[in-house]
Parts: sequence; C-alpha cells; structure tokens
Amino acid sequence: MICTMSSLSSLARFVADDAAGADSYSSVVTAAVDRASPSVVGIEVRAGGRQAGSGSGLIATPDGFIFTNSHVVHGAREIEAALLDGRRYRALLVGDDPDSDLAVIRISANDLTPIAFGDSAAIRPGQLAIALGNPFGLQTTVTAGIVSALGRTLRSQSGRLMDNIIQTDAALNPGNSGGPLVDARGQVIGVNTAIVAAGQGICFAIAANTAKHIASLLIRDGKIHRGYVGIAGSDVDIPRFLQRLHGLAQQRGILVQSVEPSSPASRAGIEPGDIVIALGTQAVEGVDGLHRVLTGHDRVDAPTTVGLLRRNERVERTIIPSEALARTN
Repeated sequence: MICTMSSLSSLARFVADDAAGADSYSSVVTAAVDRASPSVVGIEVRAGGRQAGSGSGLIATPDGFIFTNSHVVHGAREIEAALLDGRRYRALLVGDDPDSDLAVIRISANDLTPIAFGDSAAIRPGQLAIALGNPFGLQTTVTAGIVSALGRTLRSQSGRLMDNIIQTDAALNPGNSGGPLVDARGQVIGVNTAIVAAGQGICFAIAANTAKHIASLLIRDGKIHRGYVGIAGSDVDIPRFLQRLHGLAQQRGILVQSVEPSSPASRAGIEPGDIVIALGTQAVEGVDGLHRVLTGHDRVDAPTTVGLLRRNERVERTIIPSEALARTN
C-alpha cells in the first residue's frame, strides 16, 4: 500500500475534524450539565428511621417546590432532599398524582437554583438528550443520548395511561426517577420516569409541558381533580358507514356495556349499547381517551355535552361529571 502526501494530508484533516467534533459535543454536554446540575436533588424516603427508597427531583421554583415522580414519594412518611452543595432538608409532600406519576414536594431553603424549562412540544427525534439524577444514590450522575421518539404512551402504576411520553436512549437506572431530562441548553424537556428492563436504551420521560401543568394543579389543590361519569365500556371500532354518515374523523369510540345507577351517566340518559364519541368539543376514541378528557378541574361539576351513536343515529345529552373518588370511569 502506497500512501501519498495528499492521502496523509486528507487523513490528518479527517482526524482533526473528528477531534474537533468530539470536543464540540463534549462542550455542549458539559455546559448543559453545568447549568442544570445545581437544580437536581437526591430524594430519600424513610420509614422508621431507615431508608425505604430513593430517587431524584428537580428544583422548579426559587421558593422550594421540587418536581419528582409519584412512585418515588407515594405513601412516604419522611422525605429528605439532598442538594448538590451538600445541604439536606426535610421535605413536605405538597401533592401526589399516581395516575400521571408526578408529585411535588417542598423544602424551606435559601439560595436555591430553579431549573429552566424548555418547550417539550418543540423537541424533535434525534436531538440531544441528557439525563441527570442519583441512580443507586450516586449523586448527580450524567448520561447522554438522543430523543428516540415522541408521543409514546405508558401505563402508570395506578393503571391509567400516560400519554405524550418521550422515549430516549440516555441511560436510566433505579434512582434516576424524578430527575430531569434536559436539552443542549440545559433546559428541562422531560421528567425521567421509567425504563424497559428487558431492553437496552429504551427509557421514558414525562414531557415537561405535561409535568408543569400537572404540578401547577398539585401546588394549587394538592391533588388532580378528575371527573367521573359512571359507565363501564370497551373500545370499539366505529363502522365505516357511520363514520361517513355523520362526518366523523375518528375511527373508534367506547361501547357502553353498563351504566351505574344514580351516576352522572344514568342521569344524562346514557344507555348500554350507546357508543360514546365525544365529551364537550373533544373526540373520545376509547376508554383511555375518556380518562384524559376527564382530567382537569374544569370538568368536575360542570355541565357539558356527551356525543353518542345510538342505533345508527347521532345524539347529544347533557352530563355533569362528578368528582372521581377511587372509582373507574
């Protein structure tokens, strides 16, 4: 093999460019970590004086509100938050929502550094994603990867479906839960929540926009108000001729199998055999879709319309969802 001066020069340029690219990538990651890491906390849950669990969190406000996962602090009697600078504080549980796997705790501390939030609706697959947290108690561990996919769905431990989930290959381990997933600017794009244990590089985060919305309700009310209508049903395909007949863009709805006596659905005149297709102005394409529409303070005790297909006819009824009290919809 003969190497000419030209080929050696090209190889040298390639090596130099490759090194410059690696240095540029490292600079972006380290700068993002420098911005975000002061806002990352380690969370320890104690029972009877002994550690019963651990996780991570992110400082969201200067006055001590911290976002984390519900499964990190749910049912905790004692919660302690450890800051990057070594300070440790007793934390109070402000609000907990197992259905979205989000919770808010609060500490009384000065000189806190709240993290900056990005717009999770603006992120794209392939962009840089950096996970920070405290896996296995190892403080402020950093892993980096990319946004693998958007719009995933994931079951919470309560059984409800969480939507708008971010998939990433930034490695997560036990203890990362509740920590931030940040972009190249060090801004939060997600709250790390779960992994696929049998897979490699398949990890999930709750979108930052979702986390901010749920957390604001938890801070205000201490819980999430969800409406209850009182039907048992299953997802069903809407026949094509009915889609065309009624100009429906959706392909699925909920086939009502039973209606609880004295429930909002019963009072609204919903019957077994009806297909629920809408609540208010929002299409309902299945049981999980109904759960999503019923989530929010404005849906409780407020009259709204429910759209139905009944024996091939489209009808509307007025319904007043009540507060859900450990019941299914």
